[in-house]
Amino acid sequence: MVGLNQFHVIKDLLNARKSRVLTIAQSSLPEHQFQAFKKLYLDEMGERGFERELKQLLEKQHGMDGNGRE
Repeated sequence: MVGLNQFHVIKDLLNARKSRVLTIAQSSLPEHQFQAFKKLYLDEMGERGFERELKQLLEKQHGMDGNGRE
């Protein structure tokens, strides 16, 4: 499915940036604040947030059969 391939490419790019943001936050925050930030950030940007919304959007755009036809 085209949408799923796009999703995996975008997800890989996003994961690299998430790691960088977490490294920056870890170097800037006390441990207890970093752990709270990490949980909230990953919830928002991960499978329960942005990633889920992106996957749903790409699936909707490309339809059920991957060719834009439902």
